Amino acid sequence: MLIDTDRVSELLRETAETIILPRFRRLEEGDTQEKGPGDLVTVADLESEKFLTPALSRLLPGSHVVGEEAASASPHLLDLLRGDDPVWIIDPVDGTANFAEGSEMFAVMVALARRGEILAGWIYDPIRDRMAVAEAGEGAYLDDRRMSVSRPQPLADMIGTLSLKFVPTEERPEIRARAQNLRRFFSLGCAGHEYLQLTEGRTHFSVYRRIMPWDHAAGWLLHKEAGGVGAFADGTPYAPTIHAGPLIMASDPASWDALRDLLFPNPASRAVG
Repeated sequence: MLIDTDRVSELLRETAETIILPRFRRLEEGDTQEKGPGDLVTVADLESEKFLTPALSRLLPGSHVVGEEAASASPHLLDLLRGDDPVWIIDPVDGTANFAEGSEMFAVMVALARRGEILAGWIYDPIRDRMAVAEAGEGAYLDDRRMSVSRPQPLADMIGTLSLKFVPTEERPEIRARAQNLRRFFSLGCAGHEYLQLTEGRTHFSVYRRIMPWDHAAGWLLHKEAGGVGAFADGTPYAPTIHAGPLIMASDPASWDALRDLLFPNPASRAVG
């Protein structure tokens, strides 16, 4: 399947320039709403997805689109990811809460999948005009520079992202205590920027509990193509059809094993589905 990756990059830049950035730090009353408790959507999210959906469909006749906002309103759209046709996966503004608060930590993410396999992924940082692109088997690139994950480190020297937001309340104390064996962990509130840091080799790991395809499909492929390892805690390979974690991203298999054994020593007892 031939994909014009440059044209997709152009569409993401156009979306940011014409829809997202003009509203950054200029949101008016009524421009931000709650889809659910603590789950925000802005006019920038809605209009970006509305623009990208037909534009991406035209690039690949016969393809479908699963956008975060459309799927939030109609969850049955996720079933398209199990079909035979290619599917574009869109996160129009990743890090919506950051965007709404005026923080620069937001991104635009798009992935292309077919039969549960990620074929290509894009993460665009509009503030810094940085475009990360990966095609399966072709490596990961940030603009014109090949990306590579960090060198393996012992647990005590690892720095990475881990959010407890979607961890069941009763599990948080144990995971927080176990994570103290790492050098440092944090959350940026934007998976796109966390994947960029990971794929650039600036962090050593990322751990996620809520696994929606628009948050992870593009970043997972970029990380894999940069040499990293990403799988669910029970060893199940990542697929955009699986929507619950834990999902562990690490520099190499040994680091992945060490993180899994530290944070989730009994993964078989934890639901993945």
